[in-house]
Amino acid sequence: MREPGGAGAASHTELAQAFVEFAVRSGVLRFGEFKTKAGRLSPYFFNAGLFDDGAKLGQLAQFYAKALIASGIEFDMIFGPAYKGIPLGVAVAIELARLGKNVPFAYNRKEAKDHGEGGSLVGAPLQGRVLIVDDVISAGTAVRESIALIQAAGAQAHAVAIALDRQEMATDKQADGTVRDVPHSAVQYVRDVLGLKVCAIARLEDLLAYLSTQGAAELGAHLPKVQAYRDRYGV
Repeated sequence: MREPGGAGAASHTELAQAFVEFAVRSGVLRFGEFKTKAGRLSPYFFNAGLFDDGAKLGQLAQFYAKALIASGIEFDMIFGPAYKGIPLGVAVAIELARLGKNVPFAYNRKEAKDHGEGGSLVGAPLQGRVLIVDDVISAGTAVRESIALIQAAGAQAHAVAIALDRQEMATDKQADGTVRDVPHSAVQYVRDVLGLKVCAIARLEDLLAYLSTQGAAELGAHLPKVQAYRDRYGV
């Protein structure tokens, strides 16, 4: 298995390809037919919850840290939104400290605690430019919730780090309950409307590039369906 970059700074392409390979080998990135939150039938599924042991989580944190360093995004602390963002944020904070960038870390509870220290926030006080660490951005809803928490604490929601950018159209629920596609992705919404910087380890186009190198092998056979999905829903 390829490592997440060498001694020097890896290019985005190198890092992204190594990450896709890692996700496939770990069983986190799977192929078949999966129904998304938007009701679409996707030919692939990414479940970061399956980075479920110390070795996988440690290597995942290396990918996040290297992507963040390569992005040049500056931040003062990390926030991990409940629930998946909590272990991700912790692991990234540890890896960044190992690389010489030690920053505070905080996370939220889904339910506020009414005893002990109380409240819904745990860890370091939210302050300065805050980096939100999560797995993917599906609709921007979770990011908006994180922004509200961060701003209420007097800090600035500055950037978001995610593992995979699906690069597909977001959806908008209408008053009559129907759902329509919109001409921007959730990542574009977070970046262009909410005003946050976004760092993604890999994008759907990186997955397509990886599949294109697999030839007639089993993985390569998924390329036409993933490409067709990109052609239909991509941005």
